[in-house]
Amino acid sequence: MSEPRGGEARASVALPSPALDAAVPPAAAERAPAWPAHHVIAFGIMVAVLAAVPFVKQIYPVFVMKALCFALFACAFNVLIGYVGLLSFGHAAFLGLAGYTSAHAAKVWGAPPEAAILLGTAAAGGLGVVLGALAIRSRGIYFANITLAFAQMIYFYALQAKFTGGEDGIQAVPRGTLLGLLDLRSPYAMYFTVLAIFLLGFLVIYRAIHSPFGQVLKAIRENEPRAISLGYRVEHYKLIAFVLSATLSGLAGATKAIVFQLASLTDVHWTMSGEVVLMTLLGGLGTVFGPVAGAFILIGLENYLAQLGAWFTITQGAIFVVCVLTFRRGVVGELGRLLRKPL
Repeated sequence: MSEPRGGEARASVALPSPALDAAVPPAAAERAPAWPAHHVIAFGIMVAVLAAVPFVKQIYPVFVMKALCFALFACAFNVLIGYVGLLSFGHAAFLGLAGYTSAHAAKVWGAPPEAAILLGTAAAGGLGVVLGALAIRSRGIYFANITLAFAQMIYFYALQAKFTGGEDGIQAVPRGTLLGLLDLRSPYAMYFTVLAIFLLGFLVIYRAIHSPFGQVLKAIRENEPRAISLGYRVEHYKLIAFVLSATLSGLAGATKAIVFQLASLTDVHWTMSGEVVLMTLLGGLGTVFGPVAGAFILIGLENYLAQLGAWFTITQGAIFVVCVLTFRRGVVGELGRLLRKPL
């Protein structure tokens, strides 16, 4: 009689859940279309608009390059909070460390831009492995506080270390020549390089969250005890997601340092960790295109409201309150709800 009860117990553990059902049969997930039609259309529109930006005189390419760097940063952050359910207040550490590493490699070591960006990305990934291994076992507010504490350690290290330049940062970073062929001093060459890096990072994230690995991440977010009962090594999946998020955040930071020829304390300050949270929430938590929209909205507000001076922060805060109350799922999340197609 004990065996039927055991079978009943096992059956009761695997109760219906969309994320868990998707995680159990990886083969079924692989058979699903990798690119739904509405995602292909949205991606095509995004690429077409971004590719046309340099040819529109009313738009400054530098502004869009900054927005693209932060869009990649927000997409990387969304992997952790939107698909695993882990809120990190320390992602500025990855953005800033990669920026300092990339700037130092390009200016002091004379590394070409591709090598400098790769070194910065690798540094952020390495830091992600260390911090992830120490923080990933925590949950909720404890995880957020631990990541914030580590990020503050990186900030004060950057403030005191000689190679970072302290409060002055690393300035006059040479853009160099990409692969020995493309002179990045040209605004067009720099812009399309940044666009290519952004699209590469975006596609990596898209593939990750729509793979069997991504389905397991969603299962962990929905119900971690059930995922454990199904035999998934939850902490390993969390750590991989954390390192992936940190690495792509570093890619954004390293690229930004080359674009602006500057690495400063701003990128490693705790307020940057707060800004990426706002970008993700504003665009749509757990959506594919939401962080991109959120980054462009936030950078646009900073650019056009800067003339308000001391009233900038108050005005920006009021706009955010209205947006959060009006678009509870984020701008892209609400758009997807209206279209009945997740974006």
